[in-house]
Amino acid sequence: MKDLLQTPVQFPCGLTMKNKFMLAPLTNTQSFEDGRLSEDEYQWLTMRAKGQFGLVMTCASHVQASGKGFPGQLGIFSDDHIEGHKRLSEKIKSYGSLAVVQLHHAGMRSPEELIQQKPLCPSNNEKHGAREISSEEIQQLKNDFINAAKRAQKSGYDGVEVHGAHGYILAQFLSSSINNRTDNYGGSLENRSRILFEIVNGIRNTCGEQFLLGVRLSPERFGLKLSEIKQVCERLVEETKIDFLDVSLWDVYKHPEEEEHQHKSLLEHFTALDLKNVHLTVAGNIRNGEDVQKVLNSNVDFVTIGRSAILHHNFPEQVIKDINFKPTEIPVSKAYLKNEGVGENFIDYMSKWSGFVNPD
Repeated sequence: MKDLLQTPVQFPCGLTMKNKFMLAPLTNTQSFEDGRLSEDEYQWLTMRAKGQFGLVMTCASHVQASGKGFPGQLGIFSDDHIEGHKRLSEKIKSYGSLAVVQLHHAGMRSPEELIQQKPLCPSNNEKHGAREISSEEIQQLKNDFINAAKRAQKSGYDGVEVHGAHGYILAQFLSSSINNRTDNYGGSLENRSRILFEIVNGIRNTCGEQFLLGVRLSPERFGLKLSEIKQVCERLVEETKIDFLDVSLWDVYKHPEEEEHQHKSLLEHFTALDLKNVHLTVAGNIRNGEDVQKVLNSNVDFVTIGRSAILHHNFPEQVIKDINFKPTEIPVSKAYLKNEGVGENFIDYMSKWSGFVNPD
């Protein structure tokens, strides 16, 4: 198993990931409100590269100022952000890790008080106080995703991941219950997924064949249907523009919520797909060495680690050394987290998680 964990992953674009561990793109609220990189965010991410994550992905980085999803979000919507990103990508790569930015727009999930305007959504959404995005704004959104990828490339990153999961704007377009448009971006699945494919194609055409390109999708919640997300995955594979699919399952052991699909686990629904040259990574409740082993043995190419990466900046090193490695028990102290390169704002954010941080 140790050899498998350290076997490189060769992507279609030609880049190589040195092992089977990717750092999950984690919301951490550590950067400056204008989207510039902070020292805390720099420390958090570069320590994970030092801890031997083969691919280090930033938190969701918004491609428009109005697409901000949380306070202290790292941005990539302005050239003012390039200086920080250059510093970050250079340091991540110095440890032999691939450096990747996750491109994001929160859509209706942008808090109005944060962006000082009504959030955008494919259709008017009363629950979220969101207004329908216009046809012109859709073209702008598409271009801003592509321009953000160009900015990432200019900043020295190896690639980008397009965030189409978790009910953010691209997932809102994919949802038949949220997206009620009657133009070319609503109605059929082909129309609802149009913007995602236009962004993927635009990034590939603009950034070239040797730029690493992934897409994150989630198969449930926010009006998403498992069967449709699987169809989107299959089309992404067929069109050969992406290098990897990042499927966020919430829990790799769970079964689908939709009754007609409960004959096998969510994970099995995706490992059964013919992904050809596209690599598959999954996230959700992969907590220890045993979980890593089970998931990799399930026809998954590499694992995406969130919570255990917070607890141990060197989780990959620990698991490679001992496949039975189990992370430290929670709750943990603030001092423990600071020692793991976690900043004050991130600790405050995690303090809202049940039983994760010891109150002082």
